[in-house]
Amino acid sequence: MTLKSTIGALCAASLAVCGISAAHAQPVAHDNAAPNPAMKSPDHMTKAPLAKGANSFTEGEAKSRLEKAGYANVSDLNKDADGLWQASATRHGKPVKVALDYKGNVATR
Repeated sequence: MTLKSTIGALCAASLAVCGISAAHAQPVAHDNAAPNPAMKSPDHMTKAPLAKGANSFTEGEAKSRLEKAGYANVSDLNKDADGLWQASATRHGKPVKVALDYKGNVATR
């Protein structure tokens, strides 16, 4: 028996124990599943490297996302040639340059 066939047999046996036939196994969405990586929720923005690309956020949406990420006094907001929304803002009372990419990632520059 090969490793591939052994793994297949173990998977089928596991499904059978749960009362599911392998032919009817369906992926199930869970409440704690990871969000769509194509666009971050404003509540789950990261400090990941910003991605260049076509940005469909409007100016108002970009400002709102920056504010929800904890930046205040967002001004001089503009979209650059890489599709990143760039702005001046304050964070914890200090001036910063901040950017938002098409995925919803926010980072200081």
